[in-house]
Amino acid sequence: MIDNDNNSRRRLAEFKDGCRYGKFGKTKAYELIAHERIRAYKMGGKTLIDLDSVDEYHASLPRVETRAS
Repeated sequence: MIDNDNNSRRRLAEFKDGCRYGKFGKTKAYELIAHERIRAYKMGGKTLIDLDSVDEYHASLPRVETRAS
């Protein structure tokens, strides 16, 4: 975990683990990063995914409405 300016901790995971946490593949992860739906950071040669941004993305998804029979 990494501290940021306001003393809260970022939950960062390596790319593969972030994809597993978010239940999406690497292609979808790169798409979400490119469209700024989730945040990612570089540390050396590794890409780290911000798990809080994955939670925010999941919370923004529309709910499936079922039809009454």
